[in-house]
Amino acid sequence: MTTLAVSKKEFKSVIRESIREALASELVRIRAAFLPFVSDNEQKDIERRYGKPTRKVAKSFIVRI
Repeated sequence: MTTLAVSKKEFKSVIRESIREALASELVRIRAAFLPFVSDNEQKDIERRYGKPTRKVAKSFIVRI
């Protein structure tokens, strides 16, 4: 059996990063679950009235946990 020596600080850092990644992926799934459903007809009506949305991001935030 092989033993790997890791400092307490390194171990905590690895665990913290793993938890961040897991929370980020779950948060994406939760946000997607709460998006309202829009039918094709509704989407066409919205685009007819207001035009197609731009792909440009108005604001973005990076949140560190």
